[in-house]
Amino acid sequence: MIVARDIHKSFGSLEVLKGISMEVQKGEIISIVGASGAGKSTLLHILGTLDTADSGVVEVGDVSLQKMNEKRRSDFRNRQIGFVFQFHHLLPEFTALENICIPAFIAKRSRRDARNRARELLSFMRLEDRADHKPSELSGGEQQRVAVARALVNNPGVIFADEPSGNLDSASAVELHKLFFELRDHFNQTYVIVTHNEELAGMADRKLTIRDGIIVY
Repeated sequence: MIVARDIHKSFGSLEVLKGISMEVQKGEIISIVGASGAGKSTLLHILGTLDTADSGVVEVGDVSLQKMNEKRRSDFRNRQIGFVFQFHHLLPEFTALENICIPAFIAKRSRRDARNRARELLSFMRLEDRADHKPSELSGGEQQRVAVARALVNNPGVIFADEPSGNLDSASAVELHKLFFELRDHFNQTYVIVTHNEELAGMADRKLTIRDGIIVY
């Protein structure tokens, strides 16, 4: 589902990624761990089309990202990739249901289709009674589950999560971790999760460790 070959990335004189190569199979959950500054989030952003590598090859679902212009990359990201970040980034003026629908509206799906999919996901997240609540009326764990539903609304093949439980209490973190595996089993999506949480990292099908810009085994 994901292939990266010899990925290099520098910021000025600082070389962050020094030749990363990896593959992720469809339906697999992998975790990426490493010390702060090791390059985990940089790699995640390159795999997820939020940034570009200085050199190397990235393919997601047999599509080469290097050959896309920015508009095609943006369309591909909207339809084929979902993101979950440490902070939920929900829009405060919209309800949970409306927040989930936003990527579907960007993809020009019908209002009815988007809302039906959002309600389906809210039910799966056990949040159907929170559909009309705004983010300020939700707990931290509920907000993050709404953010996960938003990432899933366009049925992407891959979900990238960057420290998804980093802002949650321990009970909500455990619940979120279990949710990723339920979602994988139900929707057969691929998950790449950057985390400092050793419990979540250990639950994954595979754990990759980045040290000083390379994957170590």
